[in-house]
Amino acid sequence: MKLLSIAIPCYNSAAYMRNCIESLLPGGDEVEILIVNDGSTKDNTAEIADEYEARYPGICRAIHQENGGHGEAVNAGLRAATGIYFKVVDSDDWVNKEAYMEVLETLRMFVRGQQTLDMLITNFVYEKQGAKHKRVMQYKTALPRRQLSTWKDVKVFMLGQYILMHSVIYRTEMLRDCGLELPKHTFYVDNIFVFQPLPYVKTFYYLDVNFYRYFIGREDQSVNEKVMIGRIDQQLRVTRLMLNCYHNSKISSSKLRHYMVRYLEIMMTVSSILAIKSGTEENMQKKYELWQELRRQDLPLYLRLRWGFLGQTMNLPGKSGRTISIAGYKISQKFFGFN
Repeated sequence: MKLLSIAIPCYNSAAYMRNCIESLLPGGDEVEILIVNDGSTKDNTAEIADEYEARYPGICRAIHQENGGHGEAVNAGLRAATGIYFKVVDSDDWVNKEAYMEVLETLRMFVRGQQTLDMLITNFVYEKQGAKHKRVMQYKTALPRRQLSTWKDVKVFMLGQYILMHSVIYRTEMLRDCGLELPKHTFYVDNIFVFQPLPYVKTFYYLDVNFYRYFIGREDQSVNEKVMIGRIDQQLRVTRLMLNCYHNSKISSSKLRHYMVRYLEIMMTVSSILAIKSGTEENMQKKYELWQELRRQDLPLYLRLRWGFLGQTMNLPGKSGRTISIAGYKISQKFFGFN
């Protein structure tokens, strides 16, 4: 059994996937690198995956499947994983070697010991193309450092400070136990990946190192603003799935419940701001329908989100109201890191 399984969803990723894979190879035999070729047709992604499997048998595995989207590539990696822990690294991202070694040592410590670790949290760095200053998402204000913790130990999450897919390594069996299966042909499912398992997380550990390097800046990237507006239906679908997940979950910790509500607040903000910025009445109607569905499904949650600061900002009437709503744009920018 491996210590850590790392899934790399790849779709026409030949231009940059080698950098990602090479950054993960220093993990050695304790790590399996699952290179998931998600039906690539425009380049030699499949050949590169096979090349690494041949060069590093027992470490790299090539998985080929029909195109199912980012979520289905993550699903394929999770199905194939033999590691005690599971991580997703996107094919245009990479990891820092020194922090990687600390991550592996921390996981070893828990595997050898008597305590069970459900979630390891690290920092990640926005590697924004052309930016001189690299912004770091870290959690010093919110989480105890270098100690096994539970939700009762959580301090204060600042606005815009969220645990994202780049931050987490989950215990593999826990992901399977919570029934995680991401929808096919849908972008932005990384939010579901990190949100759905949270009620199953009993213990976590915050390792304050800048491990994950999140590249951002390509025009075709899923978090590019214009791309997000064009895919607003997928953003809405993910938001609805997360609302359903929250509605159906048994959440025992008040601090976890507060955190999950705050997460849903930012998802509703992003969905609303994309509709507003699109400038179409069709998308404004979709925004209205999303809020009304929430009202019917869970009135207390609707009231909490609708009359919170962000909810009020997103629902001001008329053109002047929409202008004010754009002020919430910076918050969603910080959350997603889009352009």
